[in-house]
Amino acid sequence: MTHLSRVTPAFFTEQLNQEAAAFFTLVHTALPALRASSGSVVAVTTAATDRFPVRDGLSAGTKGAVEQLVRGFAAEEGRYGVRFNAVGPGMLTDGMAERLISSAELDQGALDVTMSRIPLKRFGSAADIAEAVCFLASDAAGFISGQKLNVDGGYTV
Repeated sequence: MTHLSRVTPAFFTEQLNQEAAAFFTLVHTALPALRASSGSVVAVTTAATDRFPVRDGLSAGTKGAVEQLVRGFAAEEGRYGVRFNAVGPGMLTDGMAERLISSAELDQGALDVTMSRIPLKRFGSAADIAEAVCFLASDAAGFISGQKLNVDGGYTV
């Protein structure tokens, strides 16, 4: 995690390629199968595209590009019955946050500030994200396309 002013253009480009270009390439390759099956794609992005996190602008920027691709593909591929959605995780107790906490890159002060901005007063888990992804991929969400569901305890309210 770092301020955008400390990110080099080369590193930004690398991250953009790893996030947005990789997503585009994967979807482009899978389009024939998605069309044939009226499939569904759920991208996992970040809640940070809706409430900017200081020191995490790089992630928000590249995942914002993925979210726009989700919306674009939803608009274009809906005629084939293909749905595209995204899930925007907030602060979690596992995954990247766990690594940042254990490395002391996120100290208790930063965690307290973040927690104070979450109405549910707790961090989420990977299981919370998985439930949202499963819902959006399921037939229960059959009339939902081009949307992002933030799973963030209310952080983006």
